[in-house]
Amino acid sequence: MAARIAGRTLARRGADYASEVRRLLDAALELIRLHGTATRPRVADIVAASGLSNEAFYRHFPSKAALVAALVEDGTDRLAGYLAHQMAKEATPEGRVRRWVEGILSQADGEIAAATLAVLWNGGEHAGGHRNDAAAIIGALLVGPLTELGGDDPGSDAVLLAHAMLGRVTTHLWAGTGPTPEEVDHLVAFCRRAGAAGRPR
Repeated sequence: MAARIAGRTLARRGADYASEVRRLLDAALELIRLHGTATRPRVADIVAASGLSNEAFYRHFPSKAALVAALVEDGTDRLAGYLAHQMAKEATPEGRVRRWVEGILSQADGEIAAATLAVLWNGGEHAGGHRNDAAAIIGALLVGPLTELGGDDPGSDAVLLAHAMLGRVTTHLWAGTGPTPEEVDHLVAFCRRAGAAGRPR
């Protein structure tokens, strides 16, 4: 009996903590979007916007940098989910490659670009190290299509292509530019060539 009651208590506490983290992340992202690259919201601002306490903030994040790291991680997971959804609409590996490229490059468009840039700017010099496995997560979605295209090493190729694509998006973000249709076509063709590199000629 005691173990069951303790288990229920821990489950409730876990759910409460997950809700706190979500509220802090959502509040931070909204403030960062509003401030853009003009000013950086303080921990006090984020706590106030979330309706929680300093104690709740520091229960989950040792610093604002840690919270920004979590935002980058959360963004990576959201992007991966979006890409998987878009790729599932295509029946051919070529179509899935195009959806993958277009989905990644869409992060450099409009409001999404502004929010992503603001998050990176708030992360400062540490932003690039927050999610070292981002390319692996995004690249994993490309392994299937590249395998179907006949590549020699689809796993390695997918991660390398993900690094290249994320790097290209970052360049656009900091330059305030967006991909042209010609660039999209070029990158799709590049990825398809990489995927078909192992086919006999």
